[in-house]
Amino acid sequence: MRIPYAYLKQQTWLYRRNYPKDLQPLLGQALKQSLRTGDAREAKARAAEVNAKYEEIVAKAREGVVLGRPEPVRVAAPVFAPVNPVIGRATVAVLARDYLALRSDQLRHGGFKSVRFSVGLLVSLYGARQVGSLSREDGRRFVSLVARLSPHVGKSHRARSLSLEQLEDRSGPEKLSGLTQKRIVSQVLHFLDWAYHEGHCPKLDFGAVRVEARARTNSYAVPTDEEVRTILSTNHPELGSVLTFCLLSGLRSGEAVGLVRDDLVRRDNLGWFIQVRPNRVRLLKTDAAERVVPLHDHLVGLLPSLGDDRLFPELTVSRVTKQFARLRQQLGIDRPGLVFHSTRKWFITQCERTGVPEHFTASIVGHQSARSENRLTYGIYSAGISDAQKRAIVDGIRLP
Repeated sequence: MRIPYAYLKQQTWLYRRNYPKDLQPLLGQALKQSLRTGDAREAKARAAEVNAKYEEIVAKAREGVVLGRPEPVRVAAPVFAPVNPVIGRATVAVLARDYLALRSDQLRHGGFKSVRFSVGLLVSLYGARQVGSLSREDGRRFVSLVARLSPHVGKSHRARSLSLEQLEDRSGPEKLSGLTQKRIVSQVLHFLDWAYHEGHCPKLDFGAVRVEARARTNSYAVPTDEEVRTILSTNHPELGSVLTFCLLSGLRSGEAVGLVRDDLVRRDNLGWFIQVRPNRVRLLKTDAAERVVPLHDHLVGLLPSLGDDRLFPELTVSRVTKQFARLRQQLGIDRPGLVFHSTRKWFITQCERTGVPEHFTASIVGHQSARSENRLTYGIYSAGISDAQKRAIVDGIRLP
């Protein structure tokens, strides 16, 4: 959520608004203060109150009422309803239950599963402990156990009831990547920060530890033209159409399987376009993901064979990725990093090889533009490339 004159810092919303320059010698440079909440809706309401007070301060200053710098605007403190009237006495398990109930309404399914798994590891280790008793040594022990987990040890149904220590006992020589370790620890610290900001515990030393493993992002492989030909030649009954869609549009799998007929629009003489936007089937990954993508002529020919409402009514992201993994195994294509998302990387690579500027491609695939170092300024002043330019780029892509 974007809140005028407010920004989020370390899970707390802060307000900052500059005074008019002619009044700065009298009032100071800006009105700055904490909104004392990490919840965006509460912060928006409180920012509106501070905005009203700001206007009052400025109006009085112009009338000469203010003789010195004003006192900070007082924001009503949140009314806490602690689980236990004595701060820090609530157990980790009880607070985790309330926290996950809150996050289940805020996060998408995949993101919530990740948070639930991370917090569940903490609960399995310290669930019966009072939250206020967690120390730095407890944090070190938690991080060290997470570092010894194997990547797939917790993915089976039988593993759901196992504790962190039991999962560590079952782990093999392969360990979680540094990036995954940092994500798990970060999600646990976010939970403890929530407990602190909601008044359930004092500030803990549990987070004064660090993950030693280096966080390295594993890059997806780009399919070769021969691999693309081999995969498409199977005419897979479920994946054939959605594969072609993603190869010729750069859509993410979730964006493709969530398409409905209303997302297809015709623009004058430029043909059909896909409006990638949140709809009743799915949300989008980022704000930059909302965009308009030309529908390749080859894809127009596929439309009659697709659904009347949802274009791919039987498909989900999970089904697509698993079916692709099986297909790749059947075809003997076992190159590391080659997944369904690689279709998107193939599209971007084709744009690059045909000489399309990077920021042009970014506007089609829904990436933040990297044209200039000051991307924020560029995004404010540029209206983006035209539909005709997008059409020329997409029409230049050819299946091998």
